[in-house]
Amino acid sequence: MSASLIEQPADLDVVRTSYDRVADNYVELNLGDLTSYPWLRTAIDGFAAAVSGLGPVLDVGCGPGDVTAYLAERGLEVSGVDLSPRMIEHARRRYPGLRFEVASATELELADASYGGILGWWSLFNLPRPVLPAVIESFARALVPGGHLIIATHQGEGDIERTEAYGAVPVSWTTHLWQPDELWAMLAAAGLGPVAELRLSESVAGVPSLVVVAQRT
Repeated sequence: MSASLIEQPADLDVVRTSYDRVADNYVELNLGDLTSYPWLRTAIDGFAAAVSGLGPVLDVGCGPGDVTAYLAERGLEVSGVDLSPRMIEHARRRYPGLRFEVASATELELADASYGGILGWWSLFNLPRPVLPAVIESFARALVPGGHLIIATHQGEGDIERTEAYGAVPVSWTTHLWQPDELWAMLAAAGLGPVAELRLSESVAGVPSLVVVAQRT
């Protein structure tokens, strides 16, 4: 996958290195396991049912591949990409029958109307606020008519500067918190219509969680 015209975050390499550093602990702690989060699993199940038969599915920011594999088990043709080479190493080792590539959400050149579904499952909150709208627009163009985009992120105001994560491993990244209205405005500007919204009062990050699902009309 080659570079696109989307602005590359200034901290992209620093964030990549941080996720490489935490990848082993992330897998050991089994943080991608949906069975631990019944409401989130329900959202993914609904997404899987909605995009079934619409075309391939792309898991952007797939980490070690747990959600990618979960969707594959439900009969979807799904592949994953992640910024972190170490995360992709784990994904390929754990799920050798699936396709995974190293790439940032800002580097994807996705053909128009080529995917039935796209996920940004806790993988877009590190993107700078001015960059996220262009990424969402690229996802919207890549969806077939009727295709769905699901985004899971941290809800709130402002930003959190992380210096450690996943077992006190040193990291350097910014977690941008989003309010539902902000995300819905971006999705609407990209030509996506609202389908569903889920708000959870808590998450592993200590702030509320937000899941939104939108459809290319």
